[in-house]
Amino acid sequence: MIRFLATTIAAYAVYLLLTAGSGSIILWSESELIIGLCLAIIVGIASSRIFCRTGSPRMANPIRLLLLAVYAVIPLFIEMARANIDVAVRVITGNVRPGIVRVRTGMKTDLGQLILANSITLTPGTLTVDIDDASGDLFVHLINVPDDIRTKKSIEARELFSFFNIPAWIRRIAE
Repeated sequence: MIRFLATTIAAYAVYLLLTAGSGSIILWSESELIIGLCLAIIVGIASSRIFCRTGSPRMANPIRLLLLAVYAVIPLFIEMARANIDVAVRVITGNVRPGIVRVRTGMKTDLGQLILANSITLTPGTLTVDIDDASGDLFVHLINVPDDIRTKKSIEARELFSFFNIPAWIRRIAE
């Protein structure tokens, strides 16, 4: 039951965030609130076993959700902006040496691996193409693989990001 409630509340919160401001006077109209609740219940029924596989309500903690919001607004956004500039310069200059690199994540939970893989994919110039289920390592396609990384068998996840230690942020949120 906790899995269903956590999934339903999370789906409803996402719905409210995505539709904020669409009401006439207040943020949402009454019909939108009712439709959103119905959709959240359907999502809760359909995906509670997927969303909360371990049965742990860890992500229902408001502090973790606040950390997730801060992570998305500050470190992830700055890394994405930096990568956008880097990719634009590489496209203009033609300095592109693509390759696939094995990235050791060190994540203990599936949620941590998911957030890290999506963060890497959202960052321009990188794409997570596979996950090794046994070790939790990611295979990441990079638009430019430096020579020192080409000679290594694998790299740490923090080496992909220049300003922030993104894996440490994700560990605080998901583990």
